[in-house]
Amino acid sequence: MAYDEQLAARVRALLKGHRALAEKQMFGGLAYMSQEKMFAGILKDNLVVRVGPEANDQALKEPHTRPMDFTGRPMKGYIYVSPDGVKISPHYS
Repeated sequence: MAYDEQLAARVRALLKGHRALAEKQMFGGLAYMSQEKMFAGILKDNLVVRVGPEANDQALKEPHTRPMDFTGRPMKGYIYVSPDGVKISPHYS
């Protein structure tokens, strides 16, 4: 599995209608781009979110998050959100 197809479908549905956004296959997963810069993505079953360097430490205090360390070195300003952090609540289904 290169990336979670169900999660990709959910992200596509959220982004539908935003013409300035693009989806690209990158790093063995998907990247969501705005003005040629990645703002989110999916790697395996993790959601990748750009939070920016100034919000990085605060974002990592949220449940189910960890630093994005795709290269073995954390990328400040990007976080992984684990599958438990993107589950659909039964209250919203």
